[in-house]
Order: sequence, then C-alpha cells, then structure tokens
Amino acid sequence: MSPKHVHMDLTTHPVFTVTRRSRFVIVFGLVGVLLVLTGCQASSDSSAEDSDPTARELVDLRGRVLSYTRDLDPDGPYSPPGEEERARLARGVGSLLEGDAREAERLLAPVGLGVTRLTDTESGRRYDEVAATGPGESDRWGRLYLNADSRVRWNAQVPHPVSDRDTEELGVRLLEDTPGGALVLAGAHRRAGRGDAADVAHREDSAFHGIVLELQERGVPGIQLHGFAESTTGRFDAVLSTGAAESAPGEVSALADRMESEGLRVCRGWSARCPLEGTTNVQGRAAQRQHATFVHLELAPDARGDGRDADEAADAVAGLLGTWAGD
Repeated sequence: MSPKHVHMDLTTHPVFTVTRRSRFVIVFGLVGVLLVLTGCQASSDSSAEDSDPTARELVDLRGRVLSYTRDLDPDGPYSPPGEEERARLARGVGSLLEGDAREAERLLAPVGLGVTRLTDTESGRRYDEVAATGPGESDRWGRLYLNADSRVRWNAQVPHPVSDRDTEELGVRLLEDTPGGALVLAGAHRRAGRGDAADVAHREDSAFHGIVLELQERGVPGIQLHGFAESTTGRFDAVLSTGAAESAPGEVSALADRMESEGLRVCRGWSARCPLEGTTNVQGRAAQRQHATFVHLELAPDARGDGRDADEAADAVAGLLGTWAGD
C-alpha cells in the first residue's frame, strides 16, 4: 500500500463524521446525566420537604412550655383519652419519630392534636411539637417536643408538672442544653379530674404513657423527673433508681457519682433501701418488660429550680444525657 493511500484512509470523510457524532453523543449524554441528577436532587428535596410539618412557628421555647404548664390547676378537669384515641396517638407519634410528619398530622388531627415545627428564637434549634390544636380534652393530655435537627437519642419525662414544682423547668432546660432529645410533658395537674386519673406515672390509660411506650419501643433511654418535699426525707437531695429494675447500667451509676462529687446527697435505689424508688411507676415497669433504659429521679426542692444545688443536679443529668446522645 502506498503512503498516499494510507494518508487518504486516515483523513476520509467517514472518519471525520464519526468523530463529530461521538462528540455529540458524549455532550448529549453528559447533559442527560446532569438533568437526571438534578431531577433526583429536586425529587429528594421535595420528598424531604413533604415530610416536614405543615405548621411552623418562631418561638421562645422555654416561654412556650412554661406558659402551658403555668395554668395547670389541681381542681381542673381531666379525662384520659379513650382506647381508640390512644391507639391513633401512638401511631401518629410513631410516624413522627420515623420522620414522616405529614402522616403524623393525618393520624393526629381527628383526636384534636397537631404537629408544629418550632424554631427557638434564642438558640436557632428546631423542635417538632405535638400539641392540641384548640381547647378541649386533648389540651389536657400533654405535649411532646422532639429535636428536629437530629435523631432522638434520649428523652426526659415530666409526669407531674407544677405539682412537683420546677420539674417542668428542669425538663425544658435539659431539652435546650443537650442535643438529640425529647421532652414528654403531662398536661394536667396530678390532682386534676377524679381520683388519680391524672397521675400519669401510675396510669396506663394516658397519652403520656403511650408516648413513652413509643420511645421505649425504639430503644430511646429516658429519665423521669420528680420532686419531693423536704419533709419527706431530709437525709437526701436526690433519690436515683431504675424503677422496677433492681440494677443500674454504668452510666446511671456515673450519674450518682457525679452528683455526689458536687456535694449532693444521693440515695441509690439499686444498692440501698431508699424512699420514693418508683418501683410502682408504670413507665418503669414497661421499660423493664421491653428491656429499655429507664431512670427515676426524685429531687429535693433545693435541687430543682434555681440555686447552686439545682444547677449541679441539672449539669449532672445533662452529663448522663450527653452519654446517651453519644457526645
């Protein structure tokens, strides 16, 4: 074959045409990939947006919670939710914990409850609130606050707000100071309604109990906050126990050590006979059945609210929650 013949083979029109088509195919393909990726991103963003609560508010979180508990009255009315209402509440809270706020809204609306995405004006942190959408019985069932910026890894429970003075303030403080948490708040004074109907720490027919169960079923450890009068036991500042369980995990023993190192007198229910151990607490009994971590904390008046002892107790509990959160 002559050199001229070789030259003509390499520069013929068909070879040039294939090269242009190849470039066209490559460019077209890249554009297509970009469009697909952009579409996927838009779909993903839309999906995430669709799972957020419809209602949103900018609030002072502490003020919102404490204004709700401030009006709790021992002579006020209270009726627990019925069986079907409790079942719907449980499904709604379960959906919210799994990240589907719109489904939670759908399930909760028929029982007078809604979900609101709150942004705290002071910290900028976001929380999802389950609360009544208007006056009525559901407004006295309580509230749930979930950290919306991360997976829920711990919960604080306040079964007797106002009745156990300042436990509601401690609960809010813990929610604000430690990421990854949830606050379960009863919505009636302990003595409201008839008999012990509103004593949610000893009733399984409450919204409070149903919410705690949903958290326990997902392995979320919890601490329940109580308060006792000085006259009940002057020997201790705190009584720490694990409810119906007779042993304590290492982080709970560490909480007792931390409190004692700060000068608080602590009775440990798993190794000593203590008053107010919470062995009849129904959330504690449920935790034992589900092998969930449950801590029952009773605090003297000076160890909650304001003051040095209260600060030391709150900081010690925050240390426990930080351990649960993986900090």
